[in-house]
Order: sequence, then structure tokens, then C-alpha cells
Amino acid sequence: INSPTVVQLVQWKQPRMSAVAFGLSFLVLVSVATLSIISVVSYLLLACLCVTITFRVYKAVIQAVQKSDDGHPFRSLLERDISVSSESVRLLTDQSLIHLNWFISQSRRLLLVQDLVDSLKLAAVMWLMTYIGSVFNGVTIMILGETGSLWFSLVLFWFYILTASHKSYESSFDPVTFDPVVKDK
Repeated sequence: INSPTVVQLVQWKQPRMSAVAFGLSFLVLVSVATLSIISVVSYLLLACLCVTITFRVYKAVIQAVQKSDDGHPFRSLLERDISVSSESVRLLTDQSLIHLNWFISQSRRLLLVQDLVDSLKLAAVMWLMTYIGSVFNGVTIMILGETGSLWFSLVLFWFYILTASHKSYESSFDPVTFDPVVKDK
């Protein structure tokens, strides 16, 4: 989550990439809300196969017409090494283990009532969650969360734009009357 790419997507440093990422994830969430997860995965893979098979056949026809020998259009992707190194697995496992141990210790602390106030807070939150769960299902909550994060990131983006433009024109206006200030040369 602390990846620079994720930060750039959330902060809308590249608006096109952020719009595509939020749009596709929103589309997947809405699809999962209306269809089963198996159907959504099947449709996504079928769409991907339709695009890649069509491109492969198109390139084969172009190669036959032009009598060229360019080879497979996805050769560079097929030759790329996608194996997972044992070091990256070990690193990911170590990080997951840290989070898992924290979760287990917090669960034990809260469920075995080490601190009465914290356990009562958990009970109150879980009681509220039963009401939320009776109104919404998990996918609806995820859609609302993503929509909220989209609007929140857009508000932050526009706030950044407005403050940056305000700072560039700050010295041009009188702060009390907002009248333009003409500097003598």
C-alpha cells in the first residue's frame, strides 16, 4: 500500500491512469455485486481471450499478406521471466507473518477481555456491524468505500490545485479587500 505507484494513483498524479484504475475496479465490483464471482472471472478471462486471439489472428493475416516473418506478436511477453524468486516469497511471508501475529495478539487481547473498555468498544462496533450487514452486503460496502475514496481523492486533488494556484497569485491581491495590487516599477 505504500508503493509509489499506488500513492500516485490515489493522489491523481496521473489522472488518466487513476481514472482507468478506479473505473475498472468499480466495474469489477459492480459486476461482482450483480453476478457470482465465478461468472465475473469467467467473463473477464473470456474478454481477455477475445482480445488476444483477435490480435494474434490479425497479425497472422497481416504477416501472410505482407509475406513477412515477424513471428508471434506476444513473443516478448512469452519470453519474459515471470517466476517468483524464493527471496521475494520469503520477504512477503515475513511481512505477512508480522501482520498475522499482530492480528492474533489483538484478537486474543480483545476477545479474552484483557482491557474491558477496548472489549466493550469491539462489542459496540460489532453490534453496529450487524445492522449494517442486514442492510448492505459486503460488495455494496466495498462499492461505497471505493466511491468514497474516489471522491475523497478528487477533493484532495482539487484542493491541491486550488492551493497551488492561490499561492502563485497570493502576492497579486490585497489579503483584506482581494483587490489586485499593482506593483510600482
